[in-house]
Amino acid sequence: MTLAKAFYDVPLAHRALHDVTDGRPENSRAAIRAAIAAGYGIEIDVQLSADGVAMVFHDYALDRLTSAKGPVRLRRAKDLSGILLTGAAEGIPSLDEVLALVDGQVPLLIEIKDQDGGMGPDVGPLEEATAQALANYKGHVAVMSFNPHSVALMAQLLPQVPRGLVTSAYRYEEWPLPKETCDRLREIPDFERVEAAFISHEVNDLSRDRVAALKAQGVMICCWTVRSAAVEAEARQVADNITFEGYSA
Repeated sequence: MTLAKAFYDVPLAHRALHDVTDGRPENSRAAIRAAIAAGYGIEIDVQLSADGVAMVFHDYALDRLTSAKGPVRLRRAKDLSGILLTGAAEGIPSLDEVLALVDGQVPLLIEIKDQDGGMGPDVGPLEEATAQALANYKGHVAVMSFNPHSVALMAQLLPQVPRGLVTSAYRYEEWPLPKETCDRLREIPDFERVEAAFISHEVNDLSRDRVAALKAQGVMICCWTVRSAAVEAEARQVADNITFEGYSA
């Protein structure tokens, strides 16, 4: 299992090519269409609906990105599709809808948001919903998650789809996790166990020894999230590709 060359060739628009001031909220259809038109790859996020559908949405709660309140997980897919994204006249899309929209035109990277709450083993429904949606998809696609248990499960559900770990400096003040969990995940100990093909690492932590060691082994290094050309130039001294937002990469 290797990552397609397409994932090296074009930058990945973080949560698609979003600009809410231009009517393109993050993870929206409008942002996805804009990324395709610009020739960028696309990174999106999935959360689970109450009735087990993978929905393209970043947050666990609706509050920041819509006028609705409360957890995404408590709403059915049909109801979520009717909740308008702030700054656009469109509702929350399902993964099925987004796959039909992208249709292999550009590489697509899907982040499966941690459903355990602590990067633990209480996973399954979102991974299964994602695998079901991807079962017949023909374009260049890869999946990733901060939670190693999620990535390991995707290896079982969709072994033919490349998978990666989203990795971080795991600074205590930035993560609502026990210190021992941060200490463990910081050194990317699960890469070999989950048979990952790549990492997407925090951009301001690319100098980490473990990242260098993986790169020396030929592992593809992507990074998140680049927000300027200057940061991109520095990141590309280590990273094979970037996820970006807020400027033209």
